[in-house]
Amino acid sequence: MKKQSVFLADLSNPEIEAFLRTHGTLYVPVGAMEQHGPHAPVGTDVFLPQEIARRVATRQGNALVAPPLSYTLSYPHRGFTAEFSLSIETFMAVIRDLAQSFAKAGFKRIVFLNGHYDNTYALAYACAQVAEKLPAGAKAFPFNYWDGLTPEQFGVMSEGGKGMHAGEAETSMLLAIDPARVDMTQANVEYMNFPDTVTKSPALHTAFFFSSPGSVWRATKSGTWGDARKATAAKGEQLLEWGAASVINLMADIEKTFAQLNVR
Repeated sequence: MKKQSVFLADLSNPEIEAFLRTHGTLYVPVGAMEQHGPHAPVGTDVFLPQEIARRVATRQGNALVAPPLSYTLSYPHRGFTAEFSLSIETFMAVIRDLAQSFAKAGFKRIVFLNGHYDNTYALAYACAQVAEKLPAGAKAFPFNYWDGLTPEQFGVMSEGGKGMHAGEAETSMLLAIDPARVDMTQANVEYMNFPDTVTKSPALHTAFFFSSPGSVWRATKSGTWGDARKATAAKGEQLLEWGAASVINLMADIEKTFAQLNVR
């Protein structure tokens, strides 16, 4: 007997048609294929949003999870061998085409669930570009799986703002998903040597990383940005659960916002 699945790729055409008669939400995990230090796989940013989307869809029972978009924007990691990415223009075109394709099939909420921060702006702009081409009632929008975390939760996930890539949080979540994907004997610690600044503004990160191909490669020796040595599966399970709750709460808030703010 065929088992039930929330993954779009597991379903037949008739099964998808039956789903769309009563439901219309599709999560499209968006990640990256890039180095994650000496210990973690290049698919880290794919595995995490895919697992969080799976948990959300399983829990809610009204959504499916599309195959992930793995090749995205990794140009800040240019210089590392493992940097496999698209141009910004190609990436945005793929997002637009996928949104139209899914909406044409009948999906009403196409959620690009992002697990790689460098994709953030391009995802939003691509969704804006395609908005007027979608069928009536269909919407495509992006958010990062961590956008709905509380400040305290985000502090844990980011090591107090000091660890943002291949560190304690991402490595812990990988251990919770599949410990065989992580080589903890190679887990290391490295923090970027940011200068003391007047503004301490997040805009500095945007200016340095988003506008500078190879910036992560130049700023780190190992590619790790955090302390992967502290990672545990138990911590990862908690973070994944926080991520799933973040997405569920964001979806509820988005629907409420769409309903209340549209006055004409």
